[in-house]
Amino acid sequence: MSRIGRVMVVLDEAAAALDNGAFLGALLQSMDAGVLACDGDGRVVFANRAMREITGIDPDGPLPPGFEDLAFQHLTTPDQREMTRAENPLLRALHGEHVISEDVLVSRPGHRVRIFDTSAQPIPGPGGVPLGAVAVAHEVTALRRVERFRNCHIAVEHVLKQASTAAEAAPHLLRAVTATLGWPCAELFLIDDTTGRLQSVGHWDAAGLDPEGFFRHSPQWGQGITGRVWESGRPIWVPDIALSSDLRTAHERERVQICLRRGVRTALAVPVRDGGSLLGVLTCYAGTQEYEPDLLTVLLDGVAAQIGIFVAQRRAEGLSRQLARAQADFVDLVAHELRTPLTSITANATLLAEETAALDPEVRGMSRVIARNAEALQRIADTLLDLAGLDSGHLGLNVHEVDLASLVADAVTCLRHSGGRLTLVTEVPAVLRLPGDRIRLRQVVDDVLSNAVRYSPPGAPIHVRLRAVGAMAELCIADSGIGTPEGEHDRVFERFFRGSNVRHQGSSGSGLGLSLARAIVLLHGGTIRLSDNRPAGTVVCIRLPLAGPPA
Repeated sequence: MSRIGRVMVVLDEAAAALDNGAFLGALLQSMDAGVLACDGDGRVVFANRAMREITGIDPDGPLPPGFEDLAFQHLTTPDQREMTRAENPLLRALHGEHVISEDVLVSRPGHRVRIFDTSAQPIPGPGGVPLGAVAVAHEVTALRRVERFRNCHIAVEHVLKQASTAAEAAPHLLRAVTATLGWPCAELFLIDDTTGRLQSVGHWDAAGLDPEGFFRHSPQWGQGITGRVWESGRPIWVPDIALSSDLRTAHERERVQICLRRGVRTALAVPVRDGGSLLGVLTCYAGTQEYEPDLLTVLLDGVAAQIGIFVAQRRAEGLSRQLARAQADFVDLVAHELRTPLTSITANATLLAEETAALDPEVRGMSRVIARNAEALQRIADTLLDLAGLDSGHLGLNVHEVDLASLVADAVTCLRHSGGRLTLVTEVPAVLRLPGDRIRLRQVVDDVLSNAVRYSPPGAPIHVRLRAVGAMAELCIADSGIGTPEGEHDRVFERFFRGSNVRHQGSSGSGLGLSLARAIVLLHGGTIRLSDNRPAGTVVCIRLPLAGPPA
C-alpha cells in the first residue's frame, strides 16, 4: 500500500471515531499554519493553536472576548506601518476579496518581528452573501530574511563601490545591515595600522540617537563582545546580555549597563578578515532576543567578508602610493646624490688609468680596476634611472617613424665589428617601418644581441630574423648557448634576476638588461617572450605593433 493510501486509511478511521465537527477541529488544531475564522459580523469565532501562539493568547482556553482586537493590534504591513482594518486580509475576505499570499508582520512588544505569508477567502453562504471568512498564515520569517540578506549584500557592494574609505562607507553599509536585520544599531571597528588598537570607524542608529558612551568606545582586548572577537577571531553571539555569565569584568559590566540603558538585549559580533589576517570587528545590537543565530551569523560573515576585501584593497592602494612615492624619492636620490659623484669618479678614474706612465705596475692595475668598476656602477645607475623613469611615467617615448629593418641591420653590423668569433645569420627585409622611439628600440636590440653572444660558445651561430606577421613586427633572436632553466623563463625579466645556470658559471651581469628591454617593449604596446631553442639555447621574440605605441 502506498504512503498516501495509508494516510487515507488513518483519516477514514479517525473520521469514523469522531463526528465530522470534532474531526475537523482536531485537524485544524494540529496544523502548523495559523488558521483564523470570523463570522459575518467580523467577530473571530475560531483560532487554532498555532494562531493563538502567534498572537500570544492562551492556546488551551476559550477565546477571550474581543479576540479580534487582541489578534489585530500587533499586525503591521511589510513596510512596518500599523495595519488598518481595511488592509487586514481576513476582513478584506469578509467583503468578498480573495487574498492570495501576502506578507503580514506580527510585531509584539518584547518579541522579534515575525513574517507570515497569508491567504484569506470568504466563506460563501446562501445567495452569495458571505457567512464569514477564513485566513491561513504560514511563517516565512527565515525565508524572507534570506531574501533580504541577498539584497543586503547587493546594497553593501554598491556602497563599497562608491566609497573611497572605510569611514566614508561605514554608516551607509551599517544602515543596510540593520535594516535587513530589523535591529536598531551597529558599529564597525578596524585595527589601526600604526597603533595596533581596535578603533571605531563608523556606526548607525536607526532612531538617529547617539547615547553617551554607547558608540565610539575603545574596545579592550579579550573583554566585552567586540574585544573577545578581537582576541579569538571567531563570531560571538550573546542572546541576552543582561543574563550572560561570561561578561564579568568591570569593563564588561559597565558596557552591559550602557547597552541596557540604550534598550539593547542581544549582540552579535563577527570578525572582519582579509584571508588569515584580522582587520577588525563588526558588531550589531538588537532590542529583543533573536532565535536564529546561525542564519544571522552567515549574513554578517558575508558582509564582513565584503568589508575585509574593501579594506584590504584600499590599504593595498595606499601601500602602492607609498611605494610609488618611495620610487620617486629613490629616482631623485640616484639622480642627484649618486649619479653626479659616480660621473666624477668615472671620469677621474679613466684619466688616471690613461696616465699611468709614471706609476708602478701595482698602482696601474688598481687604477684600471677603479675605472672598470666605476663604469659598471655608472651603467647600473643609468639603467635603474631608466627603469624607474619609464615605470613611473617620468620618461616617455620620443616617437617617430623608424625603419626597424635598418635599425636591426646596423646593430648586427656593429656587433660584427666588435671583434671576437661570431657567426651571425640574418633574415631581415629591406624595409620594415613603424612608429617608435629609435634610441629605445636600439637599446632593446643591442641588449638581446649581447646576451645571445655572451651566453653562446665562441663561433656558435646566432640567428636574427625580422618579419611582419599580420599587424605586428616580429624580431626573433635565437642562440645555441646555455639556455634558461625550466621555470625561469618569465623571471629573467625581473629586476636583478639572473638564471641559476648563469650564476653558477660566474658570468658577469647586473640582471637589469632584460628588465629595461621589457619596459621599453611594453611602452611600445608590444610583447617580449623567452623560450627554449631546441636542442640547446634560447629564443627571444619581440613583437611590436606596426601601428605604433598605444595613445
